[in-house]
Order: sequence, then structure tokens, then C-alpha cells
Amino acid sequence: MGKYEQDAKQLLSLVGGRENIAAVSHCVTRMRFVLTEPSKADVPGIEAMKVVKGSFTQAGQFQVIIGNTVADFYNDFTAVAGIEGVSKDAVKQAAKQNQNALQRIVAVLAEIFAPLIPAIITGGLILGFRNCIDSMYLFENGTKTLCDISQFWAGIDSFLWLIGEAVFHMLPVGICWSVTKKMGTTQMLGIVLGLTLVSGQLLNAYSVAGTAAADIPKWNFGFIEVNMIGYQAQVLPAILAAFTLVYLEKFFRKITPQVVSMIVVPFCSLLLAVMASHFVLGPIGWKIGSTISTVVYAGITGSFRVLFGAIFGFVYAPLVITGLHHMSNAIDLQLIADYEMTMLWPMIALSNIAQGSAVLGMILLQKKNAEAQEVNVPACISCYLGVTEPAIFGVNLKKGFPFVCGMIGSALAGIVCVATGTAANAIGVGGLPGILSIRPEFMGSFAICMAIAVAVPMALTTIVGKKKLTASDRGDAVEENGNEAEAYWEKVGEAERQDVPKELKAFLSGKVIPLKEVNDGVFSEGIMGEGLAVIPENEVLYAPADAEVTVVMEDSCHACGLKLDNDMEVLLHIGIDTVDMNGDGFTYEVTSGQRVKAGDALIRFSKKKIKEAGHPDVTVCIITEPGNARDIQFHTGMDAKEKETVLVTFA
Repeated sequence: MGKYEQDAKQLLSLVGGRENIAAVSHCVTRMRFVLTEPSKADVPGIEAMKVVKGSFTQAGQFQVIIGNTVADFYNDFTAVAGIEGVSKDAVKQAAKQNQNALQRIVAVLAEIFAPLIPAIITGGLILGFRNCIDSMYLFENGTKTLCDISQFWAGIDSFLWLIGEAVFHMLPVGICWSVTKKMGTTQMLGIVLGLTLVSGQLLNAYSVAGTAAADIPKWNFGFIEVNMIGYQAQVLPAILAAFTLVYLEKFFRKITPQVVSMIVVPFCSLLLAVMASHFVLGPIGWKIGSTISTVVYAGITGSFRVLFGAIFGFVYAPLVITGLHHMSNAIDLQLIADYEMTMLWPMIALSNIAQGSAVLGMILLQKKNAEAQEVNVPACISCYLGVTEPAIFGVNLKKGFPFVCGMIGSALAGIVCVATGTAANAIGVGGLPGILSIRPEFMGSFAICMAIAVAVPMALTTIVGKKKLTASDRGDAVEENGNEAEAYWEKVGEAERQDVPKELKAFLSGKVIPLKEVNDGVFSEGIMGEGLAVIPENEVLYAPADAEVTVVMEDSCHACGLKLDNDMEVLLHIGIDTVDMNGDGFTYEVTSGQRVKAGDALIRFSKKKIKEAGHPDVTVCIITEPGNARDIQFHTGMDAKEKETVLVTFA
């Protein structure tokens, strides 16, 4: 049995025992469980274990962060538990079986919208900027906008609409592509189907309401007439059309002989899907979407709008934990399509700010706790910029009361938000920058709501925390027990110091960025340790220093762990979530236990395959254990040259 036998036995007990484990696997840093009864897991007990760096639940999987020794821990765990691990795909399938119907629907929606979010955020920023230059009357005694007094800015305003229109009006194209990509069918057919929904031959969806029924163009088939209506910015018609195409293609693939499948399958699938979309599904989807947006709009603007704002503001953060918040994307986009604005998104942005402000309260409470601040500060910053996971999972939920304080502040801000009728032109821009998406006439009221979302959670967290947090949590009772690294260096002679590594060189060529910009909950939050990342230009990962290879992932080949002569441990991880690629596009040049020199090739990988799989190729370097290194400095914000540029220095 290995060195993690006792820890493995403890974790087995805390997750509810062998009988509560439906499936288990691991990636380069985490144990991935599918639990029969998730409520049986003692999460506080698990996170209190010395070997555990954190935990979270995602897509039906309970993930426990161990670090770069997870492979050894996994082997000891499966031996202690008396169970066999399964592949990551099997864990995902088991996790889906563990989800109810609503969770599966939400998971599908999340996977559909996730690839579209960058474009939606870009569109939102552009519309927000256009708001500032063409709708804010700041000149000549409040009678003219910047576009009114400057032809240059008027031209910029007109030009930027090219992108804004492409993002929002052509949204069905992106949705159809995303659905076919997720379901593993022909993506080009999805794109073509989406284009038929927004074709210039059709009456633009935004013009339907103002067009008399007799003036709507029609296809006349002799025995029946069908309205030629476009579905610009419509969500449900696009989703229904895309899934129809997916299942038609799968059906025709199954029944069509291989010799003619290249002709029959795409032709029949696309033709029938387009017919179904315009004859039946489009009108039905439009009606359902409009009904949903009407109900939500009535709730936001009706007699009980203050109650609606309070409830939505209070429960949105818990929805983020369950994943149900992804449904709001579709509702927001439908509101924009029907009313050319949404009152839901401002409250979402305020919820982000409120959770970040709760972390700000923790920063004030734990100002003497350096270890806690390493998590608190980046989590607060990312939350204020709209990424809530580090704050929610890394800080607020661990203590409990900051999360509730954030919910209360969000509810109060939500009340003021709906009471003042604050609305946004677009979605995607969250946190403090969310004010850019707000309609100009409501920016003042939204600023007041932002102030509430900052002040209330911060104040409540500070007040409650003074009673809840121990002196140790606040850092008041931290005793100096000596520094192992300092003791080590006192014993090392001058000659030996010369042979100890003092730097990590570039493991790739490319742009070097801070870890917080990686946009991954575990890495960005610093749970695994501090580090940096490189957006690669080449396709070979090199050793940053002389070291021993300690971690390899035989099935996925996407990461490598190294141990330097000063006992520093480094994790190099190619891409985000590339473990899902199961090694496709990755090849090891080293084996576990091998000694490597700085500049030796570790892994060869394909940027093209990573992109095709839908993952970022940003490669992170994490110092999981500093060993005997001191004064570690990370150098970012530059272009690195492989094997030459110094990225990390230390003594």
C-alpha cells in the first residue's frame, strides 16, 4: 500500500463509503466522483483534510482537488476502496445518469451557450460602447451626443454595428452550429440551417410586429401558404430546428447504405429540417419564447416587481451552484428580441458584484492572514469582472456566511433595480463592467444599485465575520514556527548554492499572461499554487529547468509534473479541460522517473486538434510546492522565446 493509504481511507469514509461511489476517475489534479447520494458526502470534513486543496460539484461530478500527486493518491484510493476506476467518459455518462431531467436540460443549454459566450460578451461590449457615443446627450447643454458633433465617431458607431448585428441578429446561426457540434453531427449543415433562419429573403423578425398581415411575404405552394418570416435573435426556434436536424441526420445515417450516404444523408436531413423549421417549429418556438419573455417581463414590470427583484436577486447565486443559471441566457436573449432590452441581466450583474463584495469583506477581516489573502484577492477581482466561481467556491461557500451576505446584498440591489426599471441593451458583460451594457437613461440608477451591491455585502460580512471567524482565521493568532526553507539555506554551503536552480525558462514560445487571466476556476483561483501561463505559438512543451519527471498522464498525455533539485515541484498543463481529448493530439517525449535537462522536449501537441475539440490551448505553469525556493517572482506581460526567456526567478 502507498503513502496515501490513511488519507484514502479517510476520504472513502467522508464520501459516504464504497457503496456511495457510482464511478471514480481522475485527471491531472482532481479526483472525479459520481456519488449515488451526493448528500452523504461530508464536504467540510473533506476540505479539512491536509491532502485536499478544495472541492466542488460540476455537471453531476463531485471533484476533489488533490494536486499533482493525484495519480498516486488515486491508486491508493482504488486499492483501499476495492473498486476499479473507469474512464473519464464513463464518469461523465454516469454523472448524466445521476442528474434529473431538469439538470440534463440545463446541462445541454449550458453546453450549447458556452461556445457562444465570447461572441455575446463582445457584442455586449460593442453595444455598450455605442450607447456611450450615440445615446448619451453630454454636449451642447445636453442636446447632442458625441456622434452628433463628430463625423469620426458617427462613422465608428455605424461601423461597430456591423459586429453587433452579426452577433445578435445572426445568433440562430451560432446556436445551430453549437448544437450540431455538441451532438456530433455535421456542423456545416447546422450553419446552413441557421442561415436559412436569418436569410435576407425573409421578412426581418424585428419588422414583423410593424407589418400588416396582408403585407407579410409568403411562399405559395398552391394548396397552402407559409409566411416568409426570419428568426433574427430568436433562441427557441433555432434550438428546435437544430435538434430536428441532428436527429434527422442520425436517422438517415442509420438507414442509408454507406455507398450513397454522402448524398442522401445531408440532402434529406437538411431539406426536411428547413421545411420543419419554417412550416412548424419556427412559429411554435417563436410563440413559446414570446410567452416566456412575456411572463418574465410581466413579473419584472408588474405590481409585484419589487418582490420579483428581491427573490431573483436572492436566489441567483444559489442557481450558479446548481448550474440552473444557464437558463437565464436564453430568457435574456428572448427579452432582447421581443422588447429590445432586458431587465434580467442587470440583476445578474449585480449578483456578481454582491458576491465579490462579500469576498471584499473577507479581505478586510483576514488582512493579517497572508495564506487566505492569496485566494481572497484574485477571487474578488475576478468576481468584480463577472467571473463568480472563484469567489463562490473558493471563498464564500467555505465559510457560508459571506455567501448569504452576498445574497442579501444582491436582493436589496435587485429591489432598487426593478423599482427604477433599469434595463440593459445586451448581455454578457457582468460585474462592474456590466454598466456598459445598461441603457444610457438607466446608468445612474444602475450605479446606485452597484453601490448597494458593494456596500451591503461587505458591511454584513465584516460584522458577521467578527463573530464567526476565529483568531486563527483572521490571522491574529498566527505564530512564527520557523521557516523550513530558511533553515535549509542556513545549512547549505556557498558551493552547493551555486548548483541549485534559480530560474524557470520559457517552456513554450508565446504571450505570457498572469494566472488569473486563464479563466479556469481551479488554476486561476490559485488553489493548486501560484504560477503563470503562456498562449503558445509552437507545439512542443520544453522542460523549464533540470528536473526529474514525477507526473505523467498515460491516457491523456496533456500534462507533466517535474521536481527540481531544490525540491520545487512544477506542474505544466497544456490547455483547459484537454483531459477530455483522451490523448488525441498529444505525445509524450519522456517517461515518469526520467531525468531531464532544461530545454528537453516533454510533450508534443497539436494546437489545431485542441481548437477543433473546443478547448483553449493556453498552457499553465503552476508551482505546486515551492520546496526550498525563496522570493519566487513571476514575469508576465511579455512575449517569450522557448528555452531562452526567463519566466520565474527565485533564490
